[in-house]
Amino acid sequence: MTETYKDADILRILRSVTTIALVGASAKWQRPSFFAMKYLQAKGYRVIPVNPGLAGQEILGETVYGSLADVPGPFEMVDIFRNSGAALGVTQEAVALAEDKGIRVIWMQLGVVNAEAAALAREAGLEVVMDRCPKIEFGRLNAELSWGGFDSEVITARRRRV
Repeated sequence: MTETYKDADILRILRSVTTIALVGASAKWQRPSFFAMKYLQAKGYRVIPVNPGLAGQEILGETVYGSLADVPGPFEMVDIFRNSGAALGVTQEAVALAEDKGIRVIWMQLGVVNAEAAALAREAGLEVVMDRCPKIEFGRLNAELSWGGFDSEVITARRRRV
């Protein structure tokens, strides 16, 4: 099930959010979750990594938490970097914490679609975006080339210094 979203709605969400809990964060720089976290931090977002296997460690200067409930303080968006099957459990936790943490948005990454999780979140009054990447959407809607990897210091035309 692919949903369509108005660019204005995606942009409004991205402009209204300041803190994102990224569930499924990785400490490996080659992983998409790491690259997305780094990019979003560079754009001014605070991105809090959530990964039970890395709890207590640091990724890109942020402490990793084992669950959404463990994250101290508020965050407006939950970015689910897990598979579609795991999205329901993450969403259930987010819905239970929404009032206490200030959660307003459930965002499921590219390839992550879970209609039951989306319905649960919407019933709780949360906005839902599925099968999209906030990094890509930010770049696309702000007319940036860097969303494609340009000016990211990962892809470069400069010769390496020996």
